[in-house]
Amino acid sequence: PQYTLGNMYAFGDGVPQDDAGAVRWYRLAAEQGEALAQYNLGVTYDTGRGVPEDDAEAVRWWRLAAEQGYARAQVNLALMYDNGEGVAQDDAEAVRWYRLAADQGDALAQFNLGVSYDTGEGVPDAEAVRWYRLAAEQGYARAQFNLALMYDTGEGVPQDDAEAVRWYRLAAEQGDASAQYNLGNMYANGEGVPE
Repeated sequence: PQYTLGNMYAFGDGVPQDDAGAVRWYRLAAEQGEALAQYNLGVTYDTGRGVPEDDAEAVRWWRLAAEQGYARAQVNLALMYDNGEGVAQDDAEAVRWYRLAADQGDALAQFNLGVSYDTGEGVPDAEAVRWYRLAAEQGYARAQFNLALMYDTGEGVPQDDAEAVRWYRLAAEQGDASAQYNLGNMYANGEGVPE
């Protein structure tokens, strides 16, 4: 009930919208171990809604929710490690938290793992392809674009213009400008499609 009251204040649902009121109720629920309240309290510190913006406090609350297996908190915690916000920058910790969320099917975590492996030295590109594909199959446009690039260039997969076109098209249909541009080039050059 406290978490629900926090949401009601956060969104002005049945009560006047009040960020400080939302924080009060989220904190009560979070201190009792409610993962969703811990996550939302982390969001309030990250955005400065109802409390002063404080990355270290956001990390503290997201860690509590992440340790309970809450995927969105795991992703946010990974992003903080990735960017060195509220914690020291640590690629290994970022990957660890991304993987936990990715294993639960979180598309953003899967995409970010793909990026981590795509840019990692000495890491096979096939691992990046694997994570991009999982996120792309959920409709994540940036993962579709990156997967198309892998097929376009033959990184981590056999080069395949038709597959590149397929993934570019899916991302382009969602408004991804880079995918639209690359898809146009595929048509202009007759790669994977008639010229």
